[in-house]
Amino acid sequence: MLADAGGRVGLMIAQQAGVSDIVGQMLAARGLDGRSAATFLDPTLRALMPDPSALRDMDPAAERLADAVRRGETVAVFGDYDVDGACAAALVTQLLRDLGCPVLTHVPDRMTEGYGPNAPALEALAARGATLVVCVDCGTAAGDILAGLAGRADIIVLDHHKAEGPPPPVLATVNPNRLDCTSGQRGLCAAGVAFLAAVATVRTLRRAGWFAARPEPDLMAFLDIVALATVCDVMPLTDLNRALVTQGLKILARRQRTGLDALLEVAGARDPLSAFTCGFALGPRINAGGRIAESGLGLDLLLCDDAAEARRLAERLDAVNRRRQTVETTILDRAMDEAASQRAAGRGVLLLSGRDWHPGVVGIVAGRIKERFNRPVLVGAELEDGTVKGSSRSVADLDLGAAIIAARQAGLLTTGGGHAMAAGFSLPREGVPALHDFLEARLAGATALPDATDVLIEGVVHVAGATTELATDIGRLAPFGAGNDEPILAIPRVRVVRADRIGREGNTLRVLVEGEGGGPRLKALLFRADDHPATPILEDRNAPPLHLAGWLRAESWNGRVSAGFFIRDAAIAT
Repeated sequence: MLADAGGRVGLMIAQQAGVSDIVGQMLAARGLDGRSAATFLDPTLRALMPDPSALRDMDPAAERLADAVRRGETVAVFGDYDVDGACAAALVTQLLRDLGCPVLTHVPDRMTEGYGPNAPALEALAARGATLVVCVDCGTAAGDILAGLAGRADIIVLDHHKAEGPPPPVLATVNPNRLDCTSGQRGLCAAGVAFLAAVATVRTLRRAGWFAARPEPDLMAFLDIVALATVCDVMPLTDLNRALVTQGLKILARRQRTGLDALLEVAGARDPLSAFTCGFALGPRINAGGRIAESGLGLDLLLCDDAAEARRLAERLDAVNRRRQTVETTILDRAMDEAASQRAAGRGVLLLSGRDWHPGVVGIVAGRIKERFNRPVLVGAELEDGTVKGSSRSVADLDLGAAIIAARQAGLLTTGGGHAMAAGFSLPREGVPALHDFLEARLAGATALPDATDVLIEGVVHVAGATTELATDIGRLAPFGAGNDEPILAIPRVRVVRADRIGREGNTLRVLVEGEGGGPRLKALLFRADDHPATPILEDRNAPPLHLAGWLRAESWNGRVSAGFFIRDAAIAT
């Protein structure tokens, strides 16, 4: 499907912004005009940063954090075991330690403690002297548990998950998804909320003269982990998030954070670093610890400033991630078969569970099945005590987080919560059919969804026009991700000159194509070739001319930049 062209607006943007006509049309198709396109192409915090006080409860949270600094109190940071939780916890921990506070940290074990605050952990932190507990990426739905610490320690919640009612009875709950928060920052992840809290806290201390004889912390140095969390939590890369990620990638490229530098080395990440690096090289490895190993490994790595120790932690996370991939693969095939059966039976929402499935990887499996069938997917692990504990992923315009909260309020879930695109849940095994029926009714729009989404083509170029200059120009639209998809181009009527299998497992297809009449040639890659329906025609040297769809990127290798095409799909030209 070809996207609507921006017409005269696109041409105007191209002239004003100094980009090619096709990139001007892409900007117009994103709803931008001349003025907003300039900010989009150069997103800065100066232009897009809100006043942190716009978030409900931010001022009392900042004042209490500043108070803890002035008094040198022991503060506890209670985190979560995913990338966003680790990054948010690292940010708050490092900030407070830099400001002179002793800081305790706790990341709950996925298997033994589950998500969010729990009474034994909170009691232990208070017993160790914490007079302030900061819950990051959790806490909004834990009012009853947090209330148990009343009188022993103050509690601040820095979260972004959907709220199902009033905030918990604590000193401050800073969450742009609170029902009564009018900040307009609902797309922030927890690390983004923590960054705004850091800005507000430093501002409060500055106004009180705290830095008259002390250096201020460099808040910009935290943007590497804010960018990492924003990408990995699949937040929309628009507005403030776009500025946070753009500027954060610049900080990441400096490799100043010892732990991330070690992980980049272990992952074999190449420059230039991008949102793709965060989402596919760093994120899965940091997540792996919380999924199937020690929940605090990711946080330990982010806080580590010893190069040798950082290397050890990075190598451990890399090894755990490889084990995670093996565990995931053993579950995925069976889950895919069950999903296909449910689709054949007419189910719009897919709910799958298995007795020997690992709870730490069910979210990844849910994401893969969602990509295959284009509908909401819940995947659960059946535990020995009869509980099904799982994770879920949704598609655009179907708010799964709200549906999960509604199911919990209806008594169908023991626990449940999240945001529009992802949520966690648990329930007794015998309650699965009732939950499935409830979600089918609640997310009725899922039934009419197609099993595959159309490929949206944002431009058409011939091989001769797929130049390094155009690829570089398109790269100015980055960072790409949720809310700002990388543009897909069509290259019509090409012939495959050469096709080779490359990579350790031979699952990547490298092809060289030229226009139907000859002329310049373009290198192209197809990943996961074994499972891709276009592979046979790309490998057939006798095939007729083909149409290609994919992404044109400027690739840097050994100091040389060239254009490369990454194939999304291919079809015989008619």
